[in-house]
Order: sequence, then C-alpha cells, then structure tokens
Amino acid sequence: MPIVKRSTMLADGRELIYFDDPDTTLSAERTADARHLDARPATATMRQDPLTGEWISIAASRQNRIFLPPADHDPLAPTTPGNPSEVPNNYDVVVFENRSPSFGPSLAAFDPALLDSVGLGRTLPSIGRCEVVCFSPQHEGSFGSQTEIRARTVIEAWADRTEALSAMPGIQQVFPFENRGEAIGVTLLHPHGQIYAYPYVTPRTTRLLESISKFGPELFAQILQTERASERVVLSGEHWTAYVPFAARWPIEVHMVPHRQVPDFAALHDVERDELAGLYLRLLRGIDALYDTPTPYIAAWHQAPVNVGRNDIRLMLQVTSPRRAAAKLKYLAGSEAAMGAWIGDVTPEQEAAFIREGISRA
Repeated sequence: MPIVKRSTMLADGRELIYFDDPDTTLSAERTADARHLDARPATATMRQDPLTGEWISIAASRQNRIFLPPADHDPLAPTTPGNPSEVPNNYDVVVFENRSPSFGPSLAAFDPALLDSVGLGRTLPSIGRCEVVCFSPQHEGSFGSQTEIRARTVIEAWADRTEALSAMPGIQQVFPFENRGEAIGVTLLHPHGQIYAYPYVTPRTTRLLESISKFGPELFAQILQTERASERVVLSGEHWTAYVPFAARWPIEVHMVPHRQVPDFAALHDVERDELAGLYLRLLRGIDALYDTPTPYIAAWHQAPVNVGRNDIRLMLQVTSPRRAAAKLKYLAGSEAAMGAWIGDVTPEQEAAFIREGISRA
C-alpha cells in the first residue's frame, strides 16, 4: 500500500500536510483547524556580515517561542479539548509551516548580485520557508525510536518537501535536520525535525563547492571509495555506507552517503529509500547504545543546492554529537568557536570502533 499525502491549511493560512503510513489505521477524513490565531509575523530581515560576506537572519519573533512544555500542552501533539495544538487531528507523520520561522513566509527571487556582493549596512528580507516535521504523535522520542515503516514515511515526506520547496521562488537550498536532546538546545521533547529552505547557498556548501572546484567533480566518489576501504566504516548496505570521516571534528561524528551520485532526497529511488529507513534506524540506535542515557546529536541532511553543483554534490547525512564521555560534553571554546580551527579528542579510527560496538549492542 502507498504512503498517502493529504494537504490542508491551518487557521492562519499556513500549509499542513499529513503523510499516512502504508498500514495506517487513521481515517481519510481530517478535521479543520478551529482556532482563532493572530496574524503571522512579518518576514524577518537578513543582515550581511561584511567580514565574511555571510547573511544573518534576525528573526526576533522566535525569541518567545515555547520551551519544554508538559505533555498536555505539547504544540506538536494532536489537538485535544484541553490542548488546541498545531495539528488538528491524530496523525502518523505531519509537516507544517513553522509559526515562528527563521525564513519566510515571503517568497521572491533575488538578483544573485545582491547576495554575492559585500558592503556595509546591507539588508535583505529573509525570504524562504521553515517547516516542522513530526515523526510521531507521541510526546517524547526521536527518529531512532520510530518503527521502520514510520521511518520510511518520514523519508517520503523529506523527499516530497525537498521537491516542493526547491520549486518555490527564491529558494536556493533545502536542508532537513533533526536536533535531539537538551544539550543541543532542543525546546520541544516531541519527536520531530525541521526543514529550512534558504534564499542563498549556505556557507558550508559554498566551502564544499570550492573544494570540488580544486579537487574535481569526482570528490564524493573518491571519498566513498577511500572510506569503504578503511577501518572507519560503521555500517553498510547495498545502496548506502556510513563511516566516521577521516578528519572527524566531533567526539561522535558519522557520515552516510548513497553509493551513486544523488543530489537530494527527491532523486532517490524507492529501493534506496527503503534501505535507508532500516540503516538509519540502526545507526541512531547504535549511537544511543554507546552510553546508558540517550545521546544528544544533530542529524543534518546536506543536499545539493537547487541551481548549482547538482552533478557533483551528493546527498549526505552528517550526525554529530558533542558527547565525549558519559557525563562530559565537548564545548566549542577559543580555537573552534573563534577561529574555526578544530582539535579532535579521539582518533576517527577509535571512534569508529566505539560506534560499531554500540550498533552491535543495539
């Protein structure tokens, strides 16, 4: 049975999309959002840092967003009489526009020269879109706590939203990610991730494009070949390989890439999406099994920009955690935070062996 997509609108005009599991027990009928909501905040403003040329979105409307609410006030749970939440109905997976976005809701195409030039006091509207992806109606959990069927539904949602967001005016890059754990700065315990659709190519991807121009278009293929021949592989399947990178920065850092050149989720074949669901769960559960308590992490899905590097940049997961021991975190102090000059605490080979042990226990 297929994963079914059902689109609707929230009371203030934001888009909300249900993605029903193939084996869903939910009704096809969905109740409308009955809330009376204030108007959406105005689109924020980006300011350019003339020292780097980077754009900083000043999204002041996010300052007072909800912080670690109890289960009966969870804004991502299905609506109940006592909790008029963001989601009017029970669901399997749901995606909706963020009520306090860092980018958007306005959409427009910029002249590239406006983004690329550098000057003093330069501002532009923070066009774009920010979406919330709820992995489950449960109050607590993470991607790794889902079933394989549910994980596959989330992957389908990522692919659908990547394609839709990439087609919107002014969008230059689409970034799905999950923040997990209070140590990372999570403000909601509900199992969820986000998708940012940026009006520019992000700084990390700009640096990657520079590296490809110096190394050549086969950079990702050569990295994968080298890593698969190393002792840093932690998990591998027919279509995907996960490994600790040769120059890992974080105490826990794993990259995972498809075996063929794929620019983003939308370009994945069904068999690749199917295998990813199981491998990704094994990886996250293995990272959780490293210690007696869940591990905080950022799971970042790097995708090729919409208009450049499509044949050279490969879809890549980067899972990073600051956890360097059961009760210790790596803090970014002077060298890393101020200069971007990283110092690793363990060798990537030791790290890979440690993570393989966790995957085996999980």
